[in-house]
Amino acid sequence: MNKEDEERLISIEMAVANQERVIEDLNQVVIEQGKIIDRLQKQCEYLLLQLENETVKPLNEETPPPHY
Repeated sequence: MNKEDEERLISIEMAVANQERVIEDLNQVVIEQGKIIDRLQKQCEYLLLQLENETVKPLNEETPPPHY
């Protein structure tokens, strides 16, 4: 293997290592976003349940606070 081939191989190995790092970083972002989405879905389900049970009234039906 000549010096040019060796340099090319090293360059390719560095590019692959960089791509592996980027993929791992992106994977961590996807995992975190999945957790956030799960939490937001649970919050939406809870709020919809509260609305269905009428524990949350629309603003026009709310009694104003005593200081009004």
